[in-house]
Amino acid sequence: MNQIEEAIARYHRLIESEPYRDLAWAEQLVEQMQAAHLTEGGRLICPFLRPHFLTRRQYESLVKAAECLFSAIDRVKQMALNDPALLDRMELLPAEKMLASVDPGYPYLSVSSLLDTHLSDGAFWFVQYDADTPSGMIYGDVLADLFFETPLMQEFRKRYALLKLASRKHLLDAILDAYKHFGGQRKPRIAILEFRQPFQTTSQGEYVLLAQYLRSEGYEAEIVSPDQLEYRAGVLRRGAFEVDIVYRRVKAHEFLLRYDLTHPLVRAYREGKVCVVNSFRSELAHKRALFDLLTDERITADFPAAERKAIRQYIPWTRLVSARKTTYQDQTVDLLEFIRNNREKLILKPNDDTGDEHSVPGWEVDQAAWERAIRRALRTPYVVQERVCSLRAQFPVLYYGQLEMRDMQVEVHPHAFLGRVQGCSCRLSSGSGFSMVEGLTPTFILEARA
Repeated sequence: MNQIEEAIARYHRLIESEPYRDLAWAEQLVEQMQAAHLTEGGRLICPFLRPHFLTRRQYESLVKAAECLFSAIDRVKQMALNDPALLDRMELLPAEKMLASVDPGYPYLSVSSLLDTHLSDGAFWFVQYDADTPSGMIYGDVLADLFFETPLMQEFRKRYALLKLASRKHLLDAILDAYKHFGGQRKPRIAILEFRQPFQTTSQGEYVLLAQYLRSEGYEAEIVSPDQLEYRAGVLRRGAFEVDIVYRRVKAHEFLLRYDLTHPLVRAYREGKVCVVNSFRSELAHKRALFDLLTDERITADFPAAERKAIRQYIPWTRLVSARKTTYQDQTVDLLEFIRNNREKLILKPNDDTGDEHSVPGWEVDQAAWERAIRRALRTPYVVQERVCSLRAQFPVLYYGQLEMRDMQVEVHPHAFLGRVQGCSCRLSSGSGFSMVEGLTPTFILEARA
């Protein structure tokens, strides 16, 4: 039994022992999460009663590999911006291409970003890159603070030293760095851009928490809807609130479904009157075809050796689905034939993660359903990716007032700000289909006390 396994076993023994088995501490934790806006759609974002643990060695290995790949990804994105043929392989909409061509006013393609990481038996694979700041970063800091002080964790910490992986400060520092390069001269006023869903009457918890944090650091911050923005006399505003920085989690694809290029935000952005973080240029990262370019050795042949090694070691083989020849393990293959014949080890993923299309794991469907998925992938941009193993672990869950142990798939998301990893979050899911029990749990670095 390794250090993590021993620590988890001890945690689970504690949760089943006196005085913790009556779950009064867990009910208090739920009340604290609700009071701290840690809910979405009325559901707790963390129904779990145990955090995720990493050893310092695991975390440092994750950071080293991720930062190497962030560097390689930035190279690929820059190459795509400068080469129309490569940009075409990303399958961007014409309006997305136009927005990507606009200089955001600072040199970074992504101010904040993350890698979706699957862990298994001490190894890990990065299966997706997002130029985004996930809810896990905003929620994770608050969750870590709440978990850290529970009675059970106080008892657990008598044997183990735990290090919290806070990210909010690094996000703010990165935003301010981008604003400085943009040419900002005054203390910025920050608009947090939010799409309100139909019948949604309050802002999402993560936006509320971020606004509270920014205000606590002395910045004017407001949550705004695109419908509330106006642009006149070179100033983007929501009523009397003049905007210097737009913090954008809304994807360009979703934005363009509702608005066109005459929207006040787009006009202010194109005229260089507002600093948008992340910029619309970062939208390249939201296309899963990015990994097609990244795993194409003809494109990466001149990359530094360390980056090429990291790509081979940590990125699963990925190709944009089309009728063409390609390479797999140094062999030339007919891509469609290869996909048809290797269902058990492949997954089809939509190029855009917008919710309209869904991933199809080949090992979960029969051949007839797989053939239908291939036909759909030829009509709507999809990528095919080699299957990677995922870590599964037991987590205690508070479910309708009762303690249950659930087998969950573990995904770790290292957060990067200006290419440097500063913290990570953890998402737990059933691994297939919809489940009422899924969400986030805080991540701690764990070390045994001397």
